Amino acid sequence: MSAAVALAPLRKTAERIDRQTPAHRDRAVDGLRALALLAVPTGHWLLGGFTLDSDGGLHNASPLSAFGGLAPASWVLQMLGIFFLVGGYASALSYRRRPGSAGAWLKGRIVRLGRPVLGVTAVWALAAPVLYAAGVPEASLRTGAKLVVQPLWFVGVYVVVTALTPYCVRAAGRLGGWAAVPLLGSVAVVDFLRYGPLAGSVPSWLSLVNILPGWLFAYQLGVSWGERRIGRRGAWLLLAGGTLLFAALLAVFHYPPSMVGVPGAARTNSHPPSLLVLALASAQSGAAILLRDRLAKLLARPALWAPVVVVNLCAMTILCWHQTAMLAAAVPGSFAGELAGLTTAPDSPGWIAARVAWMPVFAALLVGIARYARRFEHPPKGVRGSRALRRTVAGLLAAGFAVFALGLA
Repeated sequence: MSAAVALAPLRKTAERIDRQTPAHRDRAVDGLRALALLAVPTGHWLLGGFTLDSDGGLHNASPLSAFGGLAPASWVLQMLGIFFLVGGYASALSYRRRPGSAGAWLKGRIVRLGRPVLGVTAVWALAAPVLYAAGVPEASLRTGAKLVVQPLWFVGVYVVVTALTPYCVRAAGRLGGWAAVPLLGSVAVVDFLRYGPLAGSVPSWLSLVNILPGWLFAYQLGVSWGERRIGRRGAWLLLAGGTLLFAALLAVFHYPPSMVGVPGAARTNSHPPSLLVLALASAQSGAAILLRDRLAKLLARPALWAPVVVVNLCAMTILCWHQTAMLAAAVPGSFAGELAGLTTAPDSPGWIAARVAWMPVFAALLVGIARYARRFEHPPKGVRGSRALRRTVAGLLAAGFAVFALGLA
């Protein structure tokens, strides 16, 4: 069978998806969202590893601890700035088109985000005791629980910034792209206090102040973009200003180069976000706005557009279940002992090559899981009373799993 014949069904599917896409659909924005989404599992799978203890339990490790030269990879893979930018853009348009009240609009978006989170945590709450009874060490279960919860913080932050959409729209109307500047200034002040000459007298909790303005920054830029208050000149300013600030923070102010947390490091850029995260988000946002038209032309091709549609349809499933896919390989692998790139310490170049070889396996497992997990992205069927009961049970299971994952039990 020739390659053309084998690929014919895929080509027909891609053409069907292209025909069914509404003409007003912004393909470039969907493409940016898909790119940012795929960067999440790619980053976690590539920059996260495991070690085995004497009892066969899995523990988190990172190749960044041994290979500081990998830090630039995190600059590419840390695309949450793009995700918040696109989220702000889409929310601004959706908010303007809402048929009902702002409260109803927000409720709909929160429910859509929360349903898959309840699904993955409830499933893990049920699976953890079964896995423990089957002989999986408690250390592996706690490591797995932390990894599953790790990307879910994003959903909570995203809900909060989404709730602020009406205020972001108002700010964009008055200040345009400059509405994001006070957020940048707020993070800069907190960074100065916790890293500057007064660092010794500043309480550690002060860093938490950066959580909201740090992630709201790119979202506000997206809202201003959606309100057509950022054009090409503003995009060039974001790109150039963000790049220069990023370079200065690394070279002059000695910020840690990694955009993700490194085990054992005294400082981190991501939890909570530092000024370096905002500098990167600014540069990424400027580049995204400037490349929008070119990306739209590329995605006019059915073969490129179809994967973007699939990724966007499975957005929350990818976010919630990609760590489970990696664990679906690592936990069984731990019973076999040390497997290169999977359960061996990430401290050699060979580990990096082996981990890259494992990534298609993780991807295949995620596809298999997504076939069943996607149901959590849709409203449950049944009468209202049974749906309420299922939500209550799922909420209790999720709360129990969260307590376990956070080490409170």
